[in-house]
Amino acid sequence: MKLQRVRIEQLRQFRKPLVLDNVQPGLNLIHGPNESGKSTLVRAIRAAFFERYRSTTVDDLAPWGDSAAAPTIELDFEHQEINWHLTKSFLKRKRCDLKVGTDTYGEDDAEEKLAELLGYQYPKRGVSKAEHWGIPGLLWVEQGTGQDIDQAVEHAGDHLKSALNSLVSEVASSGGDELIESVRSRRDTLLTSTGKPRGDYLQLEKDRDQYQQDIEALKGRIRNYQDQVDRLQKLNHEYEQAEKERPWEDAQRQLDQAKARYQQVERLEQDQKQDEAALEQLLRHQRLLKQNKDHLENLTRQLEGRKSELDRAQREFEQTQANTAAIARGLVDAKSAYEAAENQLKLARLLETRTRLEEDIRRLEQQNRTLSQNLDKARDHQRQLDEARAEARANQIEASAVKALKRTEQQLNEETIRSQTIATRLSWQLEPGVSVTLNDAPLDKQGEELLLEDSRLAIPGVGILGITPGGEELASTRRKLNALQQALAEQIKTLGVDSVEQAETRLATYEAARRTLQHAEELFKSVAPKGMDPLVSEQKDIEVGLEKVRGQLQATPEPVTAQGVPDMAGAEAAFTRAASKVEAAETEEQKHRADLLTREQARNSARAEWQRLAEEEQSPERQQQLRQLSDDLVDNEARKTVLETRIKNREQEILEARPDMLRQDIERYQRSINHLRQAQETRGRELRDIKVRLEAWGAEGLEEQLNERWAELKQCERRHQELHRRALALDLLLTLLTEKRQALTRRLQAPLQKHLNHYLSVMFPEASLEVNEQLKPGTFCRGSELGQIAELSFGAREQMGLISRLAYADLLREAGRPTLVILDDTLVHSDSDRLEDMKRILFDAASRHQILLFTCHPENWNDLGVPPIDLQSLKVQTVEGT
Repeated sequence: MKLQRVRIEQLRQFRKPLVLDNVQPGLNLIHGPNESGKSTLVRAIRAAFFERYRSTTVDDLAPWGDSAAAPTIELDFEHQEINWHLTKSFLKRKRCDLKVGTDTYGEDDAEEKLAELLGYQYPKRGVSKAEHWGIPGLLWVEQGTGQDIDQAVEHAGDHLKSALNSLVSEVASSGGDELIESVRSRRDTLLTSTGKPRGDYLQLEKDRDQYQQDIEALKGRIRNYQDQVDRLQKLNHEYEQAEKERPWEDAQRQLDQAKARYQQVERLEQDQKQDEAALEQLLRHQRLLKQNKDHLENLTRQLEGRKSELDRAQREFEQTQANTAAIARGLVDAKSAYEAAENQLKLARLLETRTRLEEDIRRLEQQNRTLSQNLDKARDHQRQLDEARAEARANQIEASAVKALKRTEQQLNEETIRSQTIATRLSWQLEPGVSVTLNDAPLDKQGEELLLEDSRLAIPGVGILGITPGGEELASTRRKLNALQQALAEQIKTLGVDSVEQAETRLATYEAARRTLQHAEELFKSVAPKGMDPLVSEQKDIEVGLEKVRGQLQATPEPVTAQGVPDMAGAEAAFTRAASKVEAAETEEQKHRADLLTREQARNSARAEWQRLAEEEQSPERQQQLRQLSDDLVDNEARKTVLETRIKNREQEILEARPDMLRQDIERYQRSINHLRQAQETRGRELRDIKVRLEAWGAEGLEEQLNERWAELKQCERRHQELHRRALALDLLLTLLTEKRQALTRRLQAPLQKHLNHYLSVMFPEASLEVNEQLKPGTFCRGSELGQIAELSFGAREQMGLISRLAYADLLREAGRPTLVILDDTLVHSDSDRLEDMKRILFDAASRHQILLFTCHPENWNDLGVPPIDLQSLKVQTVEGT
């Protein structure tokens, strides 16, 4: 298939006709900047084939803002030395005409003829989509989709397989596919995709397992029945023997004897505790007697110690009393210095207060002068504000309304010019003495008139000629012209102006007043940010404050003299030092007075304690207490000896009785009794339970149930074996058929693989690209690298996608199918080296196919070996030709 000529009209930006002719049979480079119409031209070619002429979903083909347009596309191409001419119009003039040699086709027949030729289909309704585009969707690459090839191959798969079938005659027919599907369907009723049972086959396996489980359960129950019979005999013998011997009664007698022996030991332990308590009380009384005796004997030593303490306290009191006069003199001197420093501080504060008040007066007077100036400026700016507001109110007008008015005027001018270009033009040149009227208005001897409405031309002696301008576009233009004139008049009236120029002048005056108002507001805020009233109030506050400070200055007395008065910091430092010295002297005086009092009290206390001990040491009562304490100690020692001997003898008797072992014997005999009685009761309950259980199992017929389950298992295993053999046979048959089909598919893929390797060797000499069963590019191998195309970079995927499309085109050409390759701004992500290889590949493919390459970077394709077609120049030439 060789495209020879393309003509489009009233399609998107091409309101006027655009003709692309002299299209070369090989490589064609068409370039232009962004929005020059490259994608529009590609869209036109795709719409000519893919879109139904009667479609209502192709509004994007119409020029912007032109609802009366009828987008029209004409294509001339040649296939198998037969010329084809296609004309298709959309929207307002829906039509499709196709001429093939001497044969002509129209409407739906023409579209079906094109779809059959190129290998695509139309949607039943709505806009055409990728799944309908077939072979052209594979070979015609839209901008930014060069790397996406899987979906395009899938949508063109049937056409590709049909082409391959015509090249490889041995490939199995559709009957082979039906056989494989039939075998697969029967196999799938028995096996899953992973070879596991399903359906009846799976259910038989489950039934077989359930039968086997039931049989094992029945066998277990029968074994359990026999074990229970043996257990019943053994338990019955043990129960009768225990009832005869009654061992728990012997254990009870031993328990009673152990308890009696333990009660005797408990009485010994109680007596031992009483004697130990008495001994402990005796020892405490002995220690108390010794302490009292030691205290009385220690009184003489205490008297000597108290005499030493009395002498030391007297010396310390006399030493402290000697420092009293010096400390008193230091305190008087410190107070005199403090009073002098205090007087100097008062004078310094008085001078500082007067200085501060004088400074406040000067500051407030300066602030008062500044506020007076600001008030004068604020009143002047307020006057300017009032004048600007009045000017703005007088000329107020909406800028958006003026903008809309100008836009309406511009549309009216454009529509007027358009009406003049499409109106019926009447020109005349009358002979002398001839009078002619147009719409009852006489015409001059020579002139010209544009007619947009029905008109009457009266020629005396001839008659009246009616002139009716034709075309729906003219009527639409006339209606738009009237509507725009009415809209313009209404907008002028709404704005209260006489013309557009007056509205613009008024808007300019209003905006200037607004700017003046804004400037005046900024000046006013610079001197009175919060307004006039706060400024006036602030001035009054300052005047009041000024009078107050002046009054304070008058009320502050002046010092008698300022000479010799230190500054405030020096006076405060001196006062602080004097205060510290006074405080230290007072503290020292208070501490001295407290020490003196403390020493006097210590001396008096030591004297009183010494006198008390001296009197006590010589008293008769003390001598009598010493004799009594000695007698009590001798009696206490004799009683202690008796108690210790008795406790030791009883302790030996308790150890020989072993009370811990007796307690363990009592616990052991008690547990034995409980265990023996509980064991006998358990035997009795188990005997009753076994008898009841055996009676119930005997009524169930376990042997008969086991025989029935064995028979059901045998029948299930026979049926399972039949389905098992059938599943294995079907699985083997499907494997053999699939392997045969895959071998034929590989032969089917061989022609495509050959063309793919041809292009791939140019870019990657050592690489290989495999084609899967769906004829999609699959595994890519380059040296030690192995992976899928989807894992490559964006630029590499775009290059591999173009190589694959050219290989499909070679395959279709060999099968006698038409091919046309359209590339819209492709390979934009290729580096210079890869782009050089792709140019070689495109130049080679152009010797077998017609390729239309659209680009906005012609400088990248200067060495492609073909003359470029400048779309901008083509548009200019088309306009000049019309």
